[in-house]
Amino acid sequence: MLKSLNIENIAVIEKADIEFSRGMSVLTGETGAGKSIIVDSINAVLGERTSKELVRHGAENAYVSAVFEDINKSAEDKLEEFGIPYENAELIINRRISSQGKTSCRINGVPCTVSMLREIGKLLVNIHGQHDSQALLNPDYHYQFIDMMGVKGLEEYREAFKKLISVRRRLKELTANADDKDRQFELLSYEISELEAADIKIGEREELKARRNLIINSQNIINMLSSVISAFNGDDDTQGIQTMISTALRESEGVSDVDGELKKLSVKLNELSSNAEEIKDLAQTKLNTIDFSESELEKIEERLDMYYRFSNKYGSTEEEMLSYLENAVTKRNMIKNSDEELEKLNAEYDSALEASVSKADALSKSRREVALKLEKAVKSELQFLDMPKIEFVTDFKKGNLSSNGYDKIEFLISTNPGEPPKSLSKIASGGELSRIMLAIKKVLAVKDTVATLIFDEIDTGVSGKASSKIGQSLKDVSRYTQVLCVTHSAQIASCADTHYLISKEFRGDNTYTSVKALDYDERKQELARIMGGMNITETLLKSAEELLKGN
Repeated sequence: MLKSLNIENIAVIEKADIEFSRGMSVLTGETGAGKSIIVDSINAVLGERTSKELVRHGAENAYVSAVFEDINKSAEDKLEEFGIPYENAELIINRRISSQGKTSCRINGVPCTVSMLREIGKLLVNIHGQHDSQALLNPDYHYQFIDMMGVKGLEEYREAFKKLISVRRRLKELTANADDKDRQFELLSYEISELEAADIKIGEREELKARRNLIINSQNIINMLSSVISAFNGDDDTQGIQTMISTALRESEGVSDVDGELKKLSVKLNELSSNAEEIKDLAQTKLNTIDFSESELEKIEERLDMYYRFSNKYGSTEEEMLSYLENAVTKRNMIKNSDEELEKLNAEYDSALEASVSKADALSKSRREVALKLEKAVKSELQFLDMPKIEFVTDFKKGNLSSNGYDKIEFLISTNPGEPPKSLSKIASGGELSRIMLAIKKVLAVKDTVATLIFDEIDTGVSGKASSKIGQSLKDVSRYTQVLCVTHSAQIASCADTHYLISKEFRGDNTYTSVKALDYDERKQELARIMGGMNITETLLKSAEELLKGN
């Protein structure tokens, strides 16, 4: 439920903090005082579309914050899907709107998009405005009201239909234009031939690059190795390093027993002689293995060029190229076997269609059973709401299969005895639509997981007697879910558990709106004002007190 609402710089509201309670709460006030702004603020914090015009004149930003508690399982699952923490049984939503029209949102301190906010919001609050009854005029939505009553087989049908669509999509791909299939087959064959002829090996490109680098630098390497070997071997004019070390070693060994330090020197010279021999051998071995030709370099360059071209066509790595080849072979085989696959898929489609129709039949049967219960319950509520002669029936027609079955459902009413039921759009007035919607919502209240229902001026076009009945119905609904109601009706307002007064005042050149929770005497004054305008008499006050005592 909605626990609290904080509003800053929204239209004429500079700042308002509202603490809501369970049960039924009403908001009243003079026309233009800002009641609709409260609803607009709730809409904003739930992710609905806003504009910079909502920002109070002269302010840089508008801000709305809402705190919810005891949210339903669907909302918790959506938070988990978005990776948003939910602790201490409280959900805090913030939205800031700048005067330039930019907006930022947070859920439990985590930045989020407006679309994420909207997905969460629709699981927390259901707002029914005075024009919201127009949804009843569109039969495309009527099946949803029946499904909310708890039909059987909906998920099973959707699974079957999902499989049907999947098979149909594969059939469509398989039965594509024959010329396209031929062209695709030729292209795949060419690519497969090219890749197979290339005989791609994983890691070969790096090996070729290393070999090319060696060949390009081979003369420098040969010169370096030859210099090393020459330095160790010497020539006719110069003793080599190895000869000089050997001479020094022999001389040191002749005097090594004279002194301990000379012994160490002899040992070091012996090690140096061994290292010199090893270095010379390594250089000689490497020199002996260097073998290259211009033709080899040309072949390496050609191979590397092939890898470069392939990387632009089949993937940047050898692994990706080989994977492309594997997929190409699979696709070509599918085209080769398309006739056999087509026959198989046609049989699979027939089976999936039969299963979908069977489950659609079961779903339709369940809907018809639930519709009878809904008709009876809604008719009873409408009789209570001063529509005693109304007939409310559900018309079923069979349409094409869709994700919601094949039922084309429409609610029909007859407001006068003897007249056949007709579409709501043809005979229902605004006041009747409001009462029909309220009756449906009351019937569905027990089933609805949304914890807060908001009714914005549901009493529009309704007489005083009917308003009293609407108030009692809203009170009944509030036993199952939190109800907030913006109203101009004293009868409805008198049914509330909590009554908020929205008032407007002028200070200097500015307009300010305030929100105040009323006590018993203040409620009497406000109900009297609603009934009689600014001229509040004792008679009006007594009438207001009678309304309060009656609830």
